[in-house]
Amino acid sequence: MSVETMLQGMIDTLTDAMKDAAKHDKGVNAAGTRVRKAMQSIKASAQDVRKKVQDDRN
Repeated sequence: MSVETMLQGMIDTLTDAMKDAAKHDKGVNAAGTRVRKAMQSIKASAQDVRKKVQDDRN
C-alpha cells in the first residue's frame, strides 16, 4: 500500500468522524465513543505511515 493511499484513508476516517464530533458537541455520548475510536484508528494508521516511510528511506 502506498503512503498516499494510507494518508487518504486517514483523511476519510477524520471526515467521517466530523459528523460524530458535531453530535458529541450536542451531547450525544455514543458519538463521543465513536470519535475516540476513530482517533485511535488514526493513531495506529499514523504509526504505520511513519514505519512505511522509514522503511522506504532505509
